[in-house]
Amino acid sequence: MNPDGIDKILAKYEYKDSSLIAILQDVQEIENYLSEENLEYISENLPIPLTRIYRIVTFYNAFSLTPRGKYTINVCLGTACHVRGAARVLDGIRIDLGIDVGGMTADGLFSLETVNCLGACAMGPIVVIGSEYHGQMTPAKVESVLKKYRKTLRKKDEKH
Repeated sequence: MNPDGIDKILAKYEYKDSSLIAILQDVQEIENYLSEENLEYISENLPIPLTRIYRIVTFYNAFSLTPRGKYTINVCLGTACHVRGAARVLDGIRIDLGIDVGGMTADGLFSLETVNCLGACAMGPIVVIGSEYHGQMTPAKVESVLKKYRKTLRKKDEKH
């Protein structure tokens, strides 16, 4: 993100250091992660020590210091999902995408993560892609669910 984009976000929050988390969320929403350069720029312009920003960014799992795909896939591996086959679902996603947990597809579309619980145990095994919950997931459903997101991207690309 260029400095002008960050300046707009900082201005939105009136350069208040008390808005740091919201500022970081806005930057990450645009970039899909928080780069070192962006964090340094924020630190210099609020001003907040860079070490304090890193403490916050590394404390909250919602923030990422490494590039992520357009869609983050979270596979629940909590007990309820595990006993219903979440590991097989995760394997199906890994094979379909050709990446491991923590990785991102070459096209930048998907990142793959696991979580210990998503709080939707009755829907398990559950996979969240972006902000959409996909319950009672099976290895057989993986391909069709991912295809939906790939089609959405293709349609957006065709319009541009």
